[in-house]
Amino acid sequence: MSETSLSFPIGRAQLPAQPLPAAERAPLIQQVADLPAQVMAMAQSVGGVGLERPYRPGGWNGRQVIHHLADSHLNSYTRFRLALTEENPTIKPYDEAAWANLPDVAATPITVSLSLLEALHVRWTNLLWHLTEEQWQRTFYHPDMQRSVRLDEALVLYAWHGRHHLAHLASLRTEVQS
Repeated sequence: MSETSLSFPIGRAQLPAQPLPAAERAPLIQQVADLPAQVMAMAQSVGGVGLERPYRPGGWNGRQVIHHLADSHLNSYTRFRLALTEENPTIKPYDEAAWANLPDVAATPITVSLSLLEALHVRWTNLLWHLTEEQWQRTFYHPDMQRSVRLDEALVLYAWHGRHHLAHLASLRTEVQS
């Protein structure tokens, strides 16, 4: 398997050029809503020892992936709220790899991040289900991307992000069963 397919097992995110209609947003919001239960089930399927293995050479282990999902989605939720309450705010990027290597990642049981992800996604999807058409077009400025990002684009990105890391965790399950 190539390094690209190990790193991006479902391919890279494809952001929409045009605003998404409500009918296209609904399944994406549902994917965000469903993610915590899917991650929990996948973590149970992989098991504790399996979660200590990296999903690719030089990649994060399953524990790091789960803690990263909580970190990343907490940042995204905050970015949505900033975009809804400020005019095109500049968000703060962060070094995901450095965060994944902080000591709390190894010291904290994954159940803590799984609980955080579950509670966070309840709040986040309640927000998402109640946004108006106008609110979906609000933006935040992402310095790393060097452009403003519409909230509907961010929704596409984070629905993909969940599926992306579920595929990483699934590859650990496959290794356990081999």
